[in-house]
Amino acid sequence: MLKLPINDVLTEIKKTLKTHNRVVLQAPPGAGKTTAVPIALLDQSWLQDKQIIMLEPRRLAARKAAARMAYLLDEKVGQTIGYQIRQDSCFSDKTKILVVTEGILTRKLQADPELKNISLVIFDEFHERNLHADLSLALCLQSQQIIREDLKILVMSATLNTDAISNLLEDSEKQSAPIIQSEGRSFPVDIQYLDKNIKLSNQQQLISSLINTVKHVIHNHEGSCLVFLPGVKEINLLASQVSQYLKSEAIKNILLAPLHGSLNKQQQDQAIASPPESIRKIVLATNIAETSLTIEGINCVIDSGLERILQYNPSSGMNRLITQSISQDAAVQRSGRAGRLSAGVCYRLWTSQQQQRLLKHSIAEILHSDLSSLILELANWGVHEIDELQWLDTPPDSATEQAKTLLQKLKALDDKGNINKHGRDMLRLGTHPRLAHMMLEAVELKQPYLACLVASILTEKDLFLANAEKSYDIHDRLNALRFVLSDKKKNQYGIDLPQCRRIIQGADDFFRRLKSSAKRCCNDNLKKEFNDELSGVLLAFAYPDRIAKQRSHNKPAYLLSNGKGASIPPFLQHHLYKYL
Repeated sequence: MLKLPINDVLTEIKKTLKTHNRVVLQAPPGAGKTTAVPIALLDQSWLQDKQIIMLEPRRLAARKAAARMAYLLDEKVGQTIGYQIRQDSCFSDKTKILVVTEGILTRKLQADPELKNISLVIFDEFHERNLHADLSLALCLQSQQIIREDLKILVMSATLNTDAISNLLEDSEKQSAPIIQSEGRSFPVDIQYLDKNIKLSNQQQLISSLINTVKHVIHNHEGSCLVFLPGVKEINLLASQVSQYLKSEAIKNILLAPLHGSLNKQQQDQAIASPPESIRKIVLATNIAETSLTIEGINCVIDSGLERILQYNPSSGMNRLITQSISQDAAVQRSGRAGRLSAGVCYRLWTSQQQQRLLKHSIAEILHSDLSSLILELANWGVHEIDELQWLDTPPDSATEQAKTLLQKLKALDDKGNINKHGRDMLRLGTHPRLAHMMLEAVELKQPYLACLVASILTEKDLFLANAEKSYDIHDRLNALRFVLSDKKKNQYGIDLPQCRRIIQGADDFFRRLKSSAKRCCNDNLKKEFNDELSGVLLAFAYPDRIAKQRSHNKPAYLLSNGKGASIPPFLQHHLYKYL
């Protein structure tokens, strides 16, 4: 076995799990917990030939963790080690460790609350406080209390308020869960701060500071570099400027590699893989690279200190993307990427004084997210009040009440908050309740595949490469997809063809699930033909609270069905209709 810091506490982890069913492990970045701990537990008698399930916060991390563990066992993925994520899986009857993400564990719990074939559930990188991680932990704790006393739960994190989680996991005798602590990362990382503040919210200043730091790294360091940026837009801007610089300086031994969630599996794997001999790599990444990944050859990190998240606004009932400063925990995680394989350095684009003002821990998703999916899951579980379950952070009352109101409008819950057949059918589709309701209603309109395409368009990254005005019209997207489905070669729409294919793949996946649901209703004769003129009707099913009536003829002011006001921006005022 590789010499990793986590190895020193593996024996303690085994002993503790023999006598306790709830355990907390704190191990800093680079300790090796993600791959070493599950493998070390394979020989434990309490497994009783059942599975270990490990929850990862990101799909890429889940795939790479499974691949790394399989490599350590000298096997292929799908044998002892497997993974299951949205639209992709690789496991078999022989699989003993299954790495999952994105609601997969929630689906397993809903299908089998007893988790009959599972002995241990591991929550990796729990400090990220993913909504599904909080939900799955709450469901696992109740399952353990009521029907699976022998189910074991291990919560692992690099940076976590361990006392709070230990208290949450207290046993029936009110004893807090034991905390096991591992030593730090494999190699030291030198942290470098700026001498003076820059305005990170100013994109020009941000990119300018980043390009200067990249130039410094190119000329003063060896090895590869990982740059953390808030989003794809900044990745593309920096990539363009770095490419121009490399060309102007005739530097040919550096490979630029973007890394973000919109890339396909092969592109992500290329960004993580070792560069060719004598070639250095600069990886430009979002926070997808923050946890559970070892990117080969990285010994330098440049951290913008920013991340982009979805934030729910209860007053408007809508999500919006915001760019914000990361927490101290996240900064530790990011700098840890430089110390995975050797001693490294991390350049933080903020001052040491600003570091002290950062939030210590990231704010849990459950405190700033749309909770309609969570409330629907709880209703299916049989929970009517949030406080019936144990939470590290209790969801806000305003968000839960808004979620219940929306679910009743979508016909998923009755007046008393009980889930009905329509609500259960919505859950089986595995997407946001708005989109699930739309797809089910589309069956009656004989437009199921159109609804699946619209749902996939709204779920995936945009398919247009350019033309901002077009990008606001759902019909233009549907026309582009129809063009791709017709298998014509010429790209006359200026679209991202690989992204179109991913959207179609997502629509096909929704269609398979919809057909399965329709069979239960004795209606399995669903066709893939579609009339995109009905897309507006379908969107009204998904967003009944967003139907808008024009206040005055030829005026851009509208009244929404939820009582809120809205106005059409000038560049879209050629789309003024009585109803939108």
